[in-house]
Amino acid sequence: MSPRAAWRLETLRFSRVYDYEAGKQNWLASGLPTEGQYADVPRAGTVARRDVPTARIDERLSEVRARLQASDHDTAVVVNEEGVVLGILRPEQLESGAERRVEDAMMGGPSTFRPHIFITEMAEFMERHDLPSAPITTGDGVLVGLLRREDAIRAAEEAHRHDH
Repeated sequence: MSPRAAWRLETLRFSRVYDYEAGKQNWLASGLPTEGQYADVPRAGTVARRDVPTARIDERLSEVRARLQASDHDTAVVVNEEGVVLGILRPEQLESGAERRVEDAMMGGPSTFRPHIFITEMAEFMERHDLPSAPITTGDGVLVGLLRREDAIRAAEEAHRHDH
């Protein structure tokens, strides 16, 4: 952002002004805080569950199932050392042999979504495509959380009630 633009935002009473060289779209896609008219609208990144179990490609399915049983999740997201999403393990993949490796059982390259997408859009998309959950990632593919369809629908309905 140019110094002139930063000064202008400050005169408009924006409380925090940043020089973020990667640009506005990257800022939004990273789920970083925003101000303005839509700042309080629920988004995929604010509704996604951060406590989602993760798995590594070299693990056995039995290890991942044990972690899932200790949680309230039925899905694990497969990530690398940097937290970049590589795949997803839904219940049907987890049932395919305890000693199978995650890499052999996972659904590779799942569709991922950015944190800044309005929750109403996500809920509609997830319903239309019968998607039980969706990984929410930064623009670099790093896992932010897992958005469950029922959470998205509940948040979208709540947002709709507040609008009317």
